[in-house]
Amino acid sequence: MPVTIALFTRDLRVHDNPMLAAAAACGPVVPLFVLDPGIIERTPIAPNRLRFLTAALADLDAELRELGTPLVIRRGAVVAEVARVIAETGACAVHIAADVSRYSRIRETELRAVARAARCHLIAHPASVTVADPAELRPATGRGHFSVFTPYFRRWLETPLRPEAARPRQLTGPEVTAAPLPAYAELCAEPVPPGLSVGGERTGRKLLSEWLSGPVATYHTDNDVLAGTTSGLSPYLHFGCLSPGEVLRRTDLSTPGGAAFARQLAWRDFHHQILAARPELAHTDFRRPPTAPRADPQAFAAWCDGRTGYPVIDAAMRQLRTEGWMPGRARLLTAGFLTKSLGVDWRVGADHFLTWLVDGDIANNQMNWQWAAGTGTDTRPNRVLNPIRQAERFDPGGDYVRRHLPELAHLPGARIHKPWRATPPVPGYPAPLVEFNGM
Repeated sequence: MPVTIALFTRDLRVHDNPMLAAAAACGPVVPLFVLDPGIIERTPIAPNRLRFLTAALADLDAELRELGTPLVIRRGAVVAEVARVIAETGACAVHIAADVSRYSRIRETELRAVARAARCHLIAHPASVTVADPAELRPATGRGHFSVFTPYFRRWLETPLRPEAARPRQLTGPEVTAAPLPAYAELCAEPVPPGLSVGGERTGRKLLSEWLSGPVATYHTDNDVLAGTTSGLSPYLHFGCLSPGEVLRRTDLSTPGGAAFARQLAWRDFHHQILAARPELAHTDFRRPPTAPRADPQAFAAWCDGRTGYPVIDAAMRQLRTEGWMPGRARLLTAGFLTKSLGVDWRVGADHFLTWLVDGDIANNQMNWQWAAGTGTDTRPNRVLNPIRQAERFDPGGDYVRRHLPELAHLPGARIHKPWRATPPVPGYPAPLVEFNGM
């Protein structure tokens, strides 16, 4: 019976995985993941995502073994390794999740050519890493892409979800030469941040159930509270340990919290459809910047180290280094501060985020940075967020700052957001890099 290859990329799950379901329906399957040195060893290394990846792969392998066959790990260039597996197994088809980055688009084109040469079919499945197929949602003209979120969101809500892909009941496949599952220590020498949380599909599904069973009810009021409860699902969505379509199906949109949570899934899709249409936006401006950026290595280093003199900014940057994560509001504040208050190019900050974020995603990261910098899809590109006012609004008691800046923990109430006014001054805490009106 002909063999098919299920090539895992950013869809490390067995539930609601169109690629895996289609491959399994054809007969014997080789579940394949290729560790590509071009990604694993690129500079700068992303240690937190590598650690999450190793955990997710181990979990995927365990789930696939329960279904009847292990995950096949190969090491090398993806296209070359897939070609070798086709030759070794005589595979008739390769199934893969469609993706939007320039790298994934080039990979798909090259895989298609290799498969064609081997008289094999390459089948790319849309709406695997997003809720909606990025190519499906178009403005009323039918051309181009949405560049403003609100009309996109209306169309997104009107678009039917793809049918849920069935979890295979059993898998069989030929024996294929495979490398062992990777251990983090062999991929990266960087120490793992003490607060980094990792997992795979089973952990992600448990977190999703816990989130939807209670905390999501207040998401519409609490999502911007810096010290509030968050879903913790973003890394699982980035690596495809959770299906975004399943997450939306299980969310009650009739409740205010569920509707607000779904809106965040739509923002994720919105950025993917823009990058799908214009992959160059990963490194170029969507629109002209409000002011020309400047190089300021000292200010950038202070921002990276959480030494700007603004506690809410410094707390967020310290959290990034200790947990590999920060809340969405904190990302917006730190990005806006670097680009509009310090005048540094958004690309420099975006690269720093991609180095440390466990959920670092090229579409969401780059487009959110451009939004904060005023070069993206924000309809008010000149807006500047005052870190003091933002902190007083979204961390009124200073709980978030105390959690990440223990040197300020003794300051009372809202005073913690203005440590330069403390008497006596806080030893070692820096003065603000820049000043804001109304300080």
